[in-house]
Amino acid sequence: MTNSMALRDTRRGALAESRSALMRLVIAAVVLFAAVSSVGYLLTHPLRDTAFERWDGSVNEQLARHRNASLNTATHWLTYTAETLTVVAIGALFFIALRLLLGRWRESMFLAAALAGEVLIFVVTSLLIDRHRPPVPHLDSAPPTSSFPSGHTAAAVTLYVALAVIAVHASRRSWLRTLSVLVAVAVPVGVAAARLYRGMHFPTDVLGGATLAVAWLAITWAVVLRGHDARPLEGGRGEGAPPPTRAA
Repeated sequence: MTNSMALRDTRRGALAESRSALMRLVIAAVVLFAAVSSVGYLLTHPLRDTAFERWDGSVNEQLARHRNASLNTATHWLTYTAETLTVVAIGALFFIALRLLLGRWRESMFLAAALAGEVLIFVVTSLLIDRHRPPVPHLDSAPPTSSFPSGHTAAAVTLYVALAVIAVHASRRSWLRTLSVLVAVAVPVGVAAARLYRGMHFPTDVLGGATLAVAWLAITWAVVLRGHDARPLEGGRGEGAPPPTRAA
């Protein structure tokens, strides 16, 4: 009876914690959406057809003048590391793998919340802010969403930085933490450069996408992971694992 009541209380506490976390994430997402949309409004109204926008586009023009076959191919494959199908596949794979390896849901839910929130804020913002693409030849077909913010950049930062945060949070292996951080820096920077080179986004679009992703990751980390610094990935115990038994 006592064990049953304790289990029931534990489940109630976990449910209350989940509801509280969800509410905080929703409120934060609304605030972040408002902030990003405000920047988008400035770019598409007060700053449109100004010297600032001409400078913004001059970066794309410079890159377009220096295109070659090798860079075209390299940036094509870099873009694929942040395509929707790629992000969904990698995210789903790690969602399952983290649950199996760690024996708990927290890191998996952090990854899912980071990716889902980023996509939601990006899509709603891009539908509201109708910014044209840079005035250079485009090497990719333009999606129906606005140029601002850059969805590829936001997705790359969210996915690869989230995985690095999880590795630093949960792994004892220094090589794994170092590798994850290097990937988290190299891939988003490469994707951002590729989107500029291929004429798909202004520099401010890329900066907006990266800022959106970093801000949302910080919020998600604070709500889901902060204060839960167990490291069970190699030889440790996960949250909720039974304590080790002592020899008699």
